[in-house]
Amino acid sequence: MGNDHFTANVKKALSNKAQRGHLEFVMGNFRRGRASLFTDSDKTEAMRECIRDIKQRVVGRLPDVLERLEKECTANGVQVHWAETGEEASAIVLKIMQSVNGRTLVKSKSMVTEEIHLNDYLEKHDCVPMETDLGEFIIQLRKEPPFHIIAPALHVTKEQVGEAFTDNLGTEYTSDPDILQAEARKYLRERFRTADVGVTGVNFAVAETGTISVVENEGNARMCASVPKVHIAITGIEKVVERMVDLPLALRMLVGSATGQRISTYFNMVSGPRSEGHPEGPEQVHLVLLDNGRSNIHKDPELRQSLQCLRCGACINHCPIFKRIGGHAYDATYPGPIGTMIMPQLNGLDKHGYMAAASSLCGACSEVCPVMIPIPDIVRRLRVEGVDKAGVVQGHGTNRTFNETAAWSFWAKVMTSGGLRSMTRKTFAHTGQVMPAWGPLKAWTDSRVRPEFASKGMLDLLKEEDNGK
Repeated sequence: MGNDHFTANVKKALSNKAQRGHLEFVMGNFRRGRASLFTDSDKTEAMRECIRDIKQRVVGRLPDVLERLEKECTANGVQVHWAETGEEASAIVLKIMQSVNGRTLVKSKSMVTEEIHLNDYLEKHDCVPMETDLGEFIIQLRKEPPFHIIAPALHVTKEQVGEAFTDNLGTEYTSDPDILQAEARKYLRERFRTADVGVTGVNFAVAETGTISVVENEGNARMCASVPKVHIAITGIEKVVERMVDLPLALRMLVGSATGQRISTYFNMVSGPRSEGHPEGPEQVHLVLLDNGRSNIHKDPELRQSLQCLRCGACINHCPIFKRIGGHAYDATYPGPIGTMIMPQLNGLDKHGYMAAASSLCGACSEVCPVMIPIPDIVRRLRVEGVDKAGVVQGHGTNRTFNETAAWSFWAKVMTSGGLRSMTRKTFAHTGQVMPAWGPLKAWTDSRVRPEFASKGMLDLLKEEDNGK
């Protein structure tokens, strides 16, 4: 998507007053929830520094930690797969399904599967993926992408949910949340029971023990990981901690920053398939480790800080831009400050460079980030990369147009020539308030009062002062 498309999306979102009001209410609840949990600022900062150090240490020696994770997982009976691209990861999932003659699949909420468009890939190969997180289930019925990484159906009203259920499930229309929840539970329970494969994401993979950790509030991830005969966990290579002792603090900061809870309702740890003779659990457990551009990010000492991200969504909840335009305006898997930082690096600035401009650089995101990522600094770096070169993706990224180059070349000549600068200033002093704006200037002046140009420059004032002495 280009900048023009993004601008159109923003205008559409800003004109939706109902959505803006709803966003203001929900974002406020998220912010108050976090604030009510982290009341001791000194203790909070100490925890942030500790988990930052944990993630920095892991990211700094990521290849070694991943090798240990693979070794321990394999020893536990987990089959580990490496995927360089999203398509390769999807193909691995399909191959596993075909190996067990599987066609139906139940999924818990997983942003990395959204990143690789797993559902679309499987549907093209005659498989039936079913989202089981209630929010994901709703947007799957509505054929929409997630609106928020924590609350994917945040933008959908209960009336719209009722319409989606009636249209897709054949239920009698109602907007009663309790009835809608009961209908979803009834529908999904049968899918859990008959699914060939279950897919989950991974919040943290513990290298020391080869353990997969998944947090949730609905219990659907536990069902996906335990009821089908095959469990496939998919994760980016950065979602790893080195030691089990690191996990409690990581979970505390993840859950608290995301929802303001001390701990999620469900906390799952998977260390392998069921033991011989044990009646419960999957017969096979697979772990798919996805690169998809992360190794390129890791090469840059500054940009690799992005890989510390826990995907808690706190930065989104405190972002003044997201609060006004919502998630769909970005047209990206990861919206808000996370997406502004991650998407141009994963997919190239030529494709998502517009997101680097969708930031006020106010710093609210970095102030609440549990791992203290300097998001504004990284976004500023990406803006520079977008003009000068390709960032972390070779051969991609420049967003400089001919008009932009010409405008800045003219500006440089004006500012380095005394006579030309004086003439230009005087011209704008007389015509600047009535001269029609165009391009980016028009978008800026549509909602702002134009600044007045001074009739006299600093040199003129200094000369007058000297003459008056």
